[in-house]
Amino acid sequence: MPEITSTYAVLARWAVIGYLIGAVSGGMILARAMNLGNLREIGSGNIGATNVLRTGNKKAAALTLLFDSAKGAIVVLAARQLAAEDAAQLGALMAFLGHCFPLWLGFKGGKGVATYFGIILTINWQIGLIACAIWLVVAGISRYSSMAALVTAGWLPLIIGFITTGEMFVISAVLCFLIYARHWGNIMRLRKGTETQIGAKADT
Repeated sequence: MPEITSTYAVLARWAVIGYLIGAVSGGMILARAMNLGNLREIGSGNIGATNVLRTGNKKAAALTLLFDSAKGAIVVLAARQLAAEDAAQLGALMAFLGHCFPLWLGFKGGKGVATYFGIILTINWQIGLIACAIWLVVAGISRYSSMAALVTAGWLPLIIGFITTGEMFVISAVLCFLIYARHWGNIMRLRKGTETQIGAKADT
């Protein structure tokens, strides 16, 4: 956990900024701009890149992934420049919550995986690359995006605890908990063998 050096007012400001940036839905914006239909009526109804891919438009899915990743990265970079590391990590956490629970979508947002990676890569790019490598290996073997996200989020706090000074441990542990909570339905489907694999157009 980073040292708390910012005032409560500064932390509150970046919490609000982080939430508002995170709550902007790249998937919904791109789906509408590229005439892909209403994501709520496609596949799982999720607003993230995995569900955008179910429209069959790989370009839109890639752009959604970049957009949602950038939300977390932008908050971290801006808060670091204008405040301090404590504000950066709090703002990043709120960006994640904004993506998952956006006010203007009835608090029904995405599952936060792309935003998670944007946050981790920007806070510490070496740890971020390890996270990306874990995701790619698990996704490549299993063909399940959800499983790859769960394995990555579960292992990362342990890795951080062993190879760093621990400044990222708290945020990685909190994000891990939130990712597992957001993927509870996926966990149940994985257990039943009914989870949809990467690239499938229909969701179970």
